[in-house]
Amino acid sequence: MSHPFELGGETLWDAGHHSGLLYLSLARGAAEFLELPTGLTPTAQGSCEIELSTFRAFVQGLYDTWSSAGNPVLRGLTRDLLVTSLVLLDGAGAPIVLQPAHEEALGEEKAAIARSMGQGAGAQAAHRG
Repeated sequence: MSHPFELGGETLWDAGHHSGLLYLSLARGAAEFLELPTGLTPTAQGSCEIELSTFRAFVQGLYDTWSSAGNPVLRGLTRDLLVTSLVLLDGAGAPIVLQPAHEEALGEEKAAIARSMGQGAGAQAAHRG
């Protein structure tokens, strides 16, 4: 059973059921903390529709929090959610701008996550580019 994340009828990430539910739950918790909507809407069919501009603003807020966090626990808690979200944005063709040092620091993790997302976000970004 899968939990696809879709944008305009295109699947950006065909997540496994548990991975998709956990990602959505973590995003909701972070959104509450950031006081921003996620742009992720679960559907009756078991998928999740992405509203791109809202999701992009959410990921920007997550990045801003991660990049400015002086607390290593806060930085660590946001990192994996941020990396997965960045891969989704890349797959949607709408990446946010990262500081050069952060692009380098997150680049390897983004590539690994994109590969594990299979035909999802990472692969689609390559097809578009």
